[in-house]
Amino acid sequence: MTTLSQVAYDVVALDRPDAGPDAAPDAAPDAPPVPYARITLDAPRRRNALSHALLDELRAALDRAAHDDVHAVVLAASGPAFCSGADLTEALAEGMTVSARRLADVLRDLLALPKPVVARVHGPVRAGGIGLVAACDVAVSADHITYAFTEARLALAPAVISLAVLPRMTSRAASRTFLTGAPFTAAEAAAWGLVTTAVPAADLDTEVDAVLAGLAAADPQGLAATKELLNADTLDRFDAQVDDVVASSADLFASPRARSAMEKLLAR
Repeated sequence: MTTLSQVAYDVVALDRPDAGPDAAPDAAPDAPPVPYARITLDAPRRRNALSHALLDELRAALDRAAHDDVHAVVLAASGPAFCSGADLTEALAEGMTVSARRLADVLRDLLALPKPVVARVHGPVRAGGIGLVAACDVAVSADHITYAFTEARLALAPAVISLAVLPRMTSRAASRTFLTGAPFTAAEAAAWGLVTTAVPAADLDTEVDAVLAGLAAADPQGLAATKELLNADTLDRFDAQVDDVVASSADLFASPRARSAMEKLLAR
């Protein structure tokens, strides 16, 4: 395992689905395990907030996975939360121009990575963290957790992450959740298309392993070509709008109303 200050990276071997006792008669009995990369957000005391450092390290980890001999990527997190969204302390001190662009770059990297990315969502997710989940190809969520787009309550908008979220969610669900900022359940997230499935926490790793086993049965070239096909329209929209949403996000974070709201939240 490689651990930077806020992101951990390791390669894990997954037994091939055609190598066990229930394999097909013509399967290779000694097929080697299939490696996948596990990238873990590892700033639990800050609830894995999207700081400059975390975003830079996450992008470096994704680049490493793109070039490593791995079949897929699992995006996970340590601590009680998956991700709390933007680092508000940093945003107040330094503004959001740099972080908004870095978040956009990470979301694009997830969408364009030539290997499938599976989100393992074990804890609550807020605001910008939901963008990470939405940008993954498959998202497996524990069923007891909640999600919330809290931006509007802080005089902000889910601008950058909308590029990854809106292609996933139904438009009615997006309107309700974006505008109210109210928490919603993992079951609702699954029903609305934001996550693939919601399972009991005890079954989370079993479900992730089942997805990985399915991916392991596919050829890497087929996976890359299929992912490119699936995300082509999203990436076209992303590239056409990213500069505008980054600028909008930075302007909103710098506004007096947003700064006042963030200060009150951090003072609690």
